[in-house]
Amino acid sequence: MTRRLRSGRKGRRLMLIALAGVALGTAAALLLFALGDRITYAPTPTELVAGHHEPGVRIRLGGLVEAGSVERGADGLVTFAVTDMNARVPVRYVGILPDLFREGQGVVAEGVLQPDGRLAADTVLARHDENYMPKEVVDSLKASGRWQETAGSANAQ
Repeated sequence: MTRRLRSGRKGRRLMLIALAGVALGTAAALLLFALGDRITYAPTPTELVAGHHEPGVRIRLGGLVEAGSVERGADGLVTFAVTDMNARVPVRYVGILPDLFREGQGVVAEGVLQPDGRLAADTVLARHDENYMPKEVVDSLKASGRWQETAGSANAQ
């Protein structure tokens, strides 16, 4: 009789562990499904030009504002190019740019990739150094010799 009690307890524990595992798996799957539309990819300009991402995908593009590429239009329209010194991606943005936005400085633009390869940005972040750049862009800038270590950029590695 004591044997039955022990195996019953073990069976209940195993059943409880199995149910907890199923519940955790279901919760993780629901979380990933819910966040699926909000996940933002961070390719480099070189990857975008090479065609590694499909149009209509939301991306976060980081790099340097290409010198001579900034054009301001009517109604707050600004076009510029983001480069990693290997490739460039044109960006279209409507709105007020950050105070630190200027040519040759680090920038992160977030938006939807268009079929013509242009990024329709809805967010632009600018800094005096590369703190906000995705790791892939930092690595690309280092490889091209354009990366300059600053006190704040050591954390971006």
